[in-house]
Parts: sequence; C-alpha cells; structure tokens
Amino acid sequence: MQTEHKIIFKNAAQLNEIETGSVNLVVTSPPYPMIEMWDSLFADLNPEVAALLKRGDGCGSFELMHETLDPVWRELYRVMRAGAFACLNIGDATRTVNGRFQLFANHARVQNKMFALGFDVLPAILWRKQTNAPNKFMGSGMLPAGAYVTLEHEYILIFRKGTKRLFSTAEEKSIRRQSALFWEERNSWYTDVWDFKGIKQLTGNGETRSRSAAFPVVLPFRLINMFSVYGDLVLDPFLGTGTTALAAAAGGRNSIGYEIDPLFEGLIRAKFNQPADEFNRLNIRRLQDHRSFVQNYQPGKAPLKYMNDHYGFPVKTLQETALKLVLVNSVTEVAANIYRCGYHL
Repeated sequence: MQTEHKIIFKNAAQLNEIETGSVNLVVTSPPYPMIEMWDSLFADLNPEVAALLKRGDGCGSFELMHETLDPVWRELYRVMRAGAFACLNIGDATRTVNGRFQLFANHARVQNKMFALGFDVLPAILWRKQTNAPNKFMGSGMLPAGAYVTLEHEYILIFRKGTKRLFSTAEEKSIRRQSALFWEERNSWYTDVWDFKGIKQLTGNGETRSRSAAFPVVLPFRLINMFSVYGDLVLDPFLGTGTTALAAAAGGRNSIGYEIDPLFEGLIRAKFNQPADEFNRLNIRRLQDHRSFVQNYQPGKAPLKYMNDHYGFPVKTLQETALKLVLVNSVTEVAANIYRCGYHL
C-alpha cells in the first residue's frame, strides 16, 4: 500500500489540478475574517477590504473578506465526489470597529454559503479550546451590563455533497471494514463537543507565525478516520503548516494541499522529513487506548464477545473484527513537494 501527498503553492480559488468529482473528504481551516492577524492577507486579495476597515465599516469588511473565500467553497463542490464530506474549522471573531464592540459570526456566514451552493448542512462540532486564562470575561466584570463572555470555542462545520456514499463492490466493502473505528472511539468522537487544547505556533520566524493558526494534528486525524476510508483523497485548500497532510499520511489516505504562502514550505517539508515513528504515534496510541479499554472493561457489562482478526484482542462489535490500522514504514519525496508513503501490511 502507498499513498501520495501533493503540496501546491497557489491561491485555492481555482483548484485546476484536481479532477472534477475526485475528492473524498475536505478537512481545512481557512483564515478567519475579522481576526486582525488575517487583515493583511484579505487586503492583499481585495484592496477594498483595507479601505473599508479604515473607514470603520465592520459589516462591509466582514462581507468582502468572506467574498474572497466564496470561490474556494464553489470549487470544493466541483471537485468533491457524491457523498463526500467537507469539515471546516472556523472561529467567530469579536472586534471593536468604529468604537463598537461586536461579534462577527463567521460560522453562520460559511454555513449559509455552503447551503446556497447545494451542500447538505450537517450537525456541527464545537471545539472547546482549553485555556489557562484566569478571566472568562471582557470588561468590568462585577458591574451589570459592563462585561461580555470570552469565546473559548471554535466550530467544526460539517457538510455533505449529495446523498450517503455507497460502498458497492466487495473490495470497497473490505476497505471500509478495515478502516473501522473502535466502539469506544465512535462513542467519544461522534459527539458535538470536543475538548482539547490548541497548539502554540512554533513556526521559527515572526513572519510565518503571524500567518499561522494551526490546529493540533489530533483534530484532522479524527475527522479523516470518521469520514473517509483507506486510500481516499483528502483535500486541504488552506494547508498552512501541513497538519492535514500529515494526518492523512498517518491515516493511510492520499492528500492534496494548497497554500498561498510559500514561507510555509520549509515547515511542511520538516513534517514529511520526520522519522516514520512520528507518523505512527497516532495509530499506536489508538491500539494502546483500545487495549486499556479492554483491560478496564467492567465484568458486569455485556461481554466483549468478538475478536479482532488481525490483533487477537476482544472488541465490542462485529464491525470491529476486520479493523486494521496502517503503520508508515517509508516516506520519500518523489518530486518537488510530492511525498510518497509506504506502509506495513
């Protein structure tokens, strides 16, 4: 088994390199409109953004920023297969513009656009990003009508193109069974609140740090395992530091990533130049967690009456018996910014 991971440095408004109807899953996090760290990027794409911000037109700036993202969402609809999922991590923004503090609901604007394009809008996940900050509010605090709650969550918006995906052939059904989740993973991953920390932006230079908002690798890794199978093609049109591509490689999926900022090339290259053990720690942890689940399973509950075919340990359901996790044994750069991964079978 091999997978390929292609990195393209250009604006993702036109995904010309991708065949229509070829993508099985999108996992991405775009720049967030009305978050100040992204102002210059949006202004580069549309100079009128800077003019509206200077005039104090917050609503107009918000809409223009989203209009620079809309072509990407249209392209996603083109390149995705019928039944494919798109998972978009985005946060709302709070900002004072022209002396008025307010929330700019990025998640709602994206949901409305995706619905208009023809996507089915599915229940979203709230990612609660733990923080050590002592204050959970902004403003005066104890005096009524003088404070606002602090946002401590972002959204993982989930969309599907068309009806449910069909697995028709014997080979497709076999790959789906091998790509299964553990019962206890299903129970904890398919919930509408995820509670884990973000990551520090250790990019090594101030210019890239100011443009980076990377999510932890566990986030795309979960989504990839929840909404795709081995060998599928995963797209990230806002690749950033390459976290989605790394998660796809670790999960035995192919990937294509677009990134507008070439300053991230070194960071992405560093991810793919890591030892194979770094790719495998996520799946090894899955096996360790399941063995711990089996060891701590309460005797009074319904017995674990099935055995996994590959590992010989008990599992809760028949659907887990063919589950087999992939482990990377080689990573090769076969051409500029194209990486190929080989796996233990």
